[in-house]
Amino acid sequence: MTTFRRPISEWRLPSLRLAMQWISQWFPKVAVFNFLREAAMAFPHLQQPSFLLATLKADSIHKPFAQQCQDLVKVIEDFPAKELHAIFPWLVESIFGSLDGVLAGWNLRCLQGRMSPVEYSIAVEFLDPGGPMMKLVYKLQAEDYKFDFPVSSLPGPVKASIQECVLPDSPLYHNKVQFPPAGGLGLNLALNPFEYYMFFFALSLIIQKPLPGALHVRTSDCAYFILVDRYLSWFLPTEGSVLPPLASSPGVPSPSPAPRTPAMPFASYGLPHTSLLKRHVSHQTSVNADPASHEIWRSETLLQVFVEMWLHHYSLEMYQKMQSPHAKEAFTPTEEHVLVVRLLLKHLHAFSNSLKPEQVSPSAHSHAASPLEEFKRAAVPRFVQQKLYLFLQHCFGHWPLDASFRAVLEMWLSYLQPWRYAPEKQAQSSDCQARCASERWAPFVQENLLMYTKLFVGFLSRALRTDLVSPKNALMVFRVAKVFAQPNLAEMIQKGEQLFLEPELVIPHRQHRLLAAPTLTGSFLSPWPPAVTDASLKVKSHAYSLEGQDCKYTPMFGPEVRTLVLRLAQLITQAKQTAKSISDQCGESSAGRPFLSWLGFHSTDTNSSYPGNDLDDMGQDSVRKTDEYLEKALEYLCHVFRLSEAQLAQLTRASGTARDESGKKQLPDCTVGEDGLILTPLGRYQIINGLRRFDIEYQGDSELQPVRSYESASLVRVLFRLSSAINRRFAGQMAALCSRADFLGSFCRYHLMEPGLADRHLLSPVGRGRAASCARGPRVSLRFLGSYRVLLSLLLAFSVASLFCVGPLPCALVLALGYLLYAVAMTLLTERAKLHQL
Repeated sequence: MTTFRRPISEWRLPSLRLAMQWISQWFPKVAVFNFLREAAMAFPHLQQPSFLLATLKADSIHKPFAQQCQDLVKVIEDFPAKELHAIFPWLVESIFGSLDGVLAGWNLRCLQGRMSPVEYSIAVEFLDPGGPMMKLVYKLQAEDYKFDFPVSSLPGPVKASIQECVLPDSPLYHNKVQFPPAGGLGLNLALNPFEYYMFFFALSLIIQKPLPGALHVRTSDCAYFILVDRYLSWFLPTEGSVLPPLASSPGVPSPSPAPRTPAMPFASYGLPHTSLLKRHVSHQTSVNADPASHEIWRSETLLQVFVEMWLHHYSLEMYQKMQSPHAKEAFTPTEEHVLVVRLLLKHLHAFSNSLKPEQVSPSAHSHAASPLEEFKRAAVPRFVQQKLYLFLQHCFGHWPLDASFRAVLEMWLSYLQPWRYAPEKQAQSSDCQARCASERWAPFVQENLLMYTKLFVGFLSRALRTDLVSPKNALMVFRVAKVFAQPNLAEMIQKGEQLFLEPELVIPHRQHRLLAAPTLTGSFLSPWPPAVTDASLKVKSHAYSLEGQDCKYTPMFGPEVRTLVLRLAQLITQAKQTAKSISDQCGESSAGRPFLSWLGFHSTDTNSSYPGNDLDDMGQDSVRKTDEYLEKALEYLCHVFRLSEAQLAQLTRASGTARDESGKKQLPDCTVGEDGLILTPLGRYQIINGLRRFDIEYQGDSELQPVRSYESASLVRVLFRLSSAINRRFAGQMAALCSRADFLGSFCRYHLMEPGLADRHLLSPVGRGRAASCARGPRVSLRFLGSYRVLLSLLLAFSVASLFCVGPLPCALVLALGYLLYAVAMTLLTERAKLHQL
């Protein structure tokens, strides 16, 4: 084996690079790392981490993924923080992708266990909250390193606020803004390693675009979704009073907590406007008095980063501007984004509900409460509520009117039902109503009144514009109606509305009394109005904090919303009848189709009455589900808004959804004008949603119809030219045959004459004047031979005949003879029918 004669300190830089390449080929990775360490000691004037970074970058190109992760684990364990801090930004970017979306990184959003089990397992374990990557974060955290994060990559409202030199309300950005030096470009945030890592992790959901082949990836199975769930369970635990301890390598000091900075006031009603831990830290006499105080900042940072990056894309001013129909959308969330936010909301409810019953009571708000208990109590109202409300308002107003809205709907319903996420132990040990909308949840309903009422009105406006015949849309209406029909929920919402609509009393310093902490003086014994007024101010302050002082509120149980609910009930009734009509029509068309139509000798009906509805593809089972969903939704709406059966019957009669005496479907709602029928707004709505439609039929020349999907375009054109040539050549002879009064004349008229346009009911007022001029003479039509079905039938017939040793010519004669007998029978039946009509 070749050895190096000179010591490392005497090598030149080209020789050093060649030696690194030689060692990487002939020695294991441990030797390379030891060599790099020796080189760093021999060349103190060089940037020693650059050797490590260059090696890792080269390995990321040439080595497989599993080997890369093994090398990274070895590097994190062996190298000190001084040498690791230079590779940290590159490593984070190589995992989560670049902030401009060009580099995809590990593509965690498309990495699934069932598709790539090895890579999935390695990535999840490497990025686990107790895994190697977090150990690297804690190593760097102990040394108080800072990393620059560009302000231009932050959500729109935050970026605009910082660029206008206005500090955002969230304490996440305080004392972190770094102004560029002379000649520098852009503003940066100086983040600690934990914040830097979480910023990239959260933003990768927004910035990174899924690959073209990842359209059918199930979000709940991807590595990113699993990691979000693990981070939430680790840093926001639902069991235990102290967060799980942080693992660190032997001999490495435990990471110190991030320095707490003076925080801006939170928009939180009924709570002191201070930082979450400001009061606790200021009263702390010993550093080791409460171990939770050392690590609670990580939980708070994690939640703030997730909320800021996933929800804070709309400010109150932007929301008010977006009410204009001409406003442009600044940010459009994806369905995957919404599903991850729903996971966050569900875990936050479980996290907040993990407080013991004695800790939830108002008397528990004392200085003895631990920081984790305070955080559980204030996490949702202080950090999540306002940003989530604006996020939902935007989704309700701008999401497409299709079935993908189900993700937004379920996210909203998950937030409205915190009782569903009560811990199992509490649900078993307490009363059976722990997971029901009992009276103990009245404060939550009142504090989130607009989440229930205003968003319900927004859902009504969407439901009135969707096709309720579709099973997916019917399911969404059913889900909302079922949630709001839970026992006690409607009463609690109505009570909250009464508090909000209660007239304000002009009392000096009333607002200060509400927000000030109670003292032991005679303030509670003073002659104040009843306590319900305090609750009223609390509900009003909640609404004003979400929509501003000029909030225009429409009561959910007022006459305007009741009118919308009655209209929805009317549309549900119409949709049920339409679904039944589609079901009957499908049954009749399948049962009444002649046998010979399958052989191509019967014209295919191209004038379906209800095209484009998903019921046509899903069959009778879909009709049954739609009817069940709509029936239960109507029942729940009647329960919530106390609608009587008499009102529903009156709506049904007034809307004209009942059938005519003849049993035919009615036309869309319209008025009679000079040129014919004119659709009303209700008629346009009925057509758009498939509730009613005109019986439209093709009334032109059948030979000039557009080529159908079941026809060969080239063959249809050739057959048309051939038919036209025959008709021009033998027009006189065909006219003479059809004018005969005997059986031969009837036989020729059956084959060569089309039904006159005068026998058809022309719906267009323009075509009535020239209906008489559209009569056509006898002609031959060979277009049926251009149908794929006819060609397939003929091929099948000749194939079966060949099995019985029948040649093509005899087979053709047999088919011609069979059709001749069929045509004779149909001619006789047609003539007999005409005699009965006379």
